[in-house]
Amino acid sequence: MGRILVVEDEAAIAELLSMNLRFEGHEVRIAATSDEAVQAVRDSLPDLVVLDWMLPGEPGVALARRWRADARTRDLPIIMLTARSDERDLVQGLDAGADDYLAKPFSTTELMARIRSVLRRRLPEALESAVEIGVLRLDPVTRRVRAGQTEVALGPTEFRLLRFLMTYPERVHGRPQLLDRVWGDHVFIEERTVDVHIKRLRAALQPVGCADMIETVRGAGYRLTSSVPGTAGGLAA
Repeated sequence: MGRILVVEDEAAIAELLSMNLRFEGHEVRIAATSDEAVQAVRDSLPDLVVLDWMLPGEPGVALARRWRADARTRDLPIIMLTARSDERDLVQGLDAGADDYLAKPFSTTELMARIRSVLRRRLPEALESAVEIGVLRLDPVTRRVRAGQTEVALGPTEFRLLRFLMTYPERVHGRPQLLDRVWGDHVFIEERTVDVHIKRLRAALQPVGCADMIETVRGAGYRLTSSVPGTAGGLAA
C-alpha cells in the first residue's frame, strides 16, 4: 500500500501509529525531529505524512508550509496530529497546507479512517482496491491482471506502470511524472526507460487484445484509454 512518514517525537505514539499502519499494509518511516523529517522527505517522497505540530526544532506547521511551497512536495498529503485543539490552531494548521487535522488524544480507528480517506482523494493508487478498466482487471492484493478470464503475465515494473495508468484512465502522463510516481522520485534513471517498459507492457497485453488501450500522445506522454480494444486504435509509439 502506501509509504507513510510519521513525524512524532513521542516514542510511544510513534510506535502505536507505526504498528497500526503496518498492520494495514503500509510501509512506515518514523522521524522524531523536524530535521529527521526533512531528511526523510529528501531521501524519498512518501505517499502521506502524519505530522505532529510541536517538534524538536522547526514546528510541524512550519514544515507543512515549507513543503507546500516546494514544487517537489507541493502535493504531498499531510495529516496534522497534535495536542493543540483550539479552533484557531485548527485553522492555522489547515491554512498551512494540512489535508486533515486530528487533535490528541485521538482514536486510532478514526485516524486510520482519515488516512484512508486522504489517500483515496489524493493518491488512490496507494490503496489496495482492485481496478477495472474495460476488460482489464488489476488486483493489487493478489498481484494479478486479467483480461476477461485470461490472466496476463507482467513483470513487477510493468505491473506498477499499468496500475498507475489504470488508476488515472484517460489522463496523459509525461515521462517525468511516470518516473516519479512509478519508479519513485529518488530513483535516477533516463526518461527513455519509460518507453522501454511501455513497449514491454504493450507486448504483454497484445495476446489479449488490449495493447491499443495504451496510447502515445506525441510530445506529451502516455495514457490508458477505457475504449474497448478493437473499437479504437491506439496511436503509434
